[in-house]
Amino acid sequence: MNTTQLKQWLTELAAVIADNRDELSKLDQALGDGDHGINMHRGFQAVLSELPNIKEEDEPAALLQKVATILISKVGGASGPLYGTAFLRMSAACKGKQTLDDETMVVALKQAAEGIAQRGKAAPGEGTLLDVWSTVANEAKETGMDWNQLEASAREGMEATKDMVVKRGRGAILGEQSVGHIDPGAVSSYYLFKTLCNTMKAGE
Repeated sequence: MNTTQLKQWLTELAAVIADNRDELSKLDQALGDGDHGINMHRGFQAVLSELPNIKEEDEPAALLQKVATILISKVGGASGPLYGTAFLRMSAACKGKQTLDDETMVVALKQAAEGIAQRGKAAPGEGTLLDVWSTVANEAKETGMDWNQLEASAREGMEATKDMVVKRGRGAILGEQSVGHIDPGAVSSYYLFKTLCNTMKAGE
């Protein structure tokens, strides 16, 4: 993966978030403030506006760090810091590389998932976006960067949150009543990985 592909991915992701912002906010009404779609849309539109300033010869790490900074400042609630941390950790794992090979990507995903866990004081199985990131990171470690398989694992992680008792964020107040609701952060994370996989498959 290079900076050009990263820009293509982020462009597609911003479009998918825009198309699904109402759905994301509706999901968030059941477990949170009902503004996840609005917040994510605002953040990724800001990312989209920054992309023309990124040169093709820039390192992927520089773009990932820029995305992290934007998301932390533009996305409200818990999602901004969590997504920002994920992109910061990926940036650190990719530093000094012009092109990201599979080994680097595996490490980047692992560190991103660990960063989300630390920042959110969360663990897999608690009905959060971490359930998507950790599932994908584990799949990448086990089978490598098989883009079809990684998209399937992202969907699996997202759908699994429907059967979990939420233990983090506002949804935790609901206790057992949170079961039956897919976590909105898990859905936006699924979109993130789905668009990443689409971009990489198109370039193969």
